[in-house]
Amino acid sequence: MVENYEKQARLWGMLCHLTALLPFFGVPFGNVLGPLVVWLIKKDDYSFVDQQGKESLNFQISLLLYSIISVILIIVVVGIILLIGLLISYIMLVIVASIKTSNGEPYRYPFTIRFIK
Repeated sequence: MVENYEKQARLWGMLCHLTALLPFFGVPFGNVLGPLVVWLIKKDDYSFVDQQGKESLNFQISLLLYSIISVILIIVVVGIILLIGLLISYIMLVIVASIKTSNGEPYRYPFTIRFIK
C-alpha cells in the first residue's frame, strides 16, 4: 500500500512538470495552466505533489516574466538570443525535472523566483 502511494505521488509530481509542455500541443498558456490544474487537484493528497507543483508553477511564472523582458529587449536584438536560450532551457529543464521526479527525487529549477511558497 505504501509503495502504491509513493508511485502515485511520483506520477502526479511528474505530471506537474510534464504538463508544462502543453503549449507544444496547441494549448494556450498550458505551461502555467497544466501544472496549476494538477497541483490544485492533488496537492492535498500528496505532499510531494504539493512541493513539485509549487516548484513547477514558480518556474513557469518566472519563465513567463523572463520571456516578457526578452520580447521587450528584441528592440536591441539581444532579446532574440535570450528567447532562443529560454526556449531551449525550458524544454531541457522540464524534461530533467520530469525524469528526476518520476524517480522520486524532488527537483528545484535554477533561476526561479519563488512566488508561491
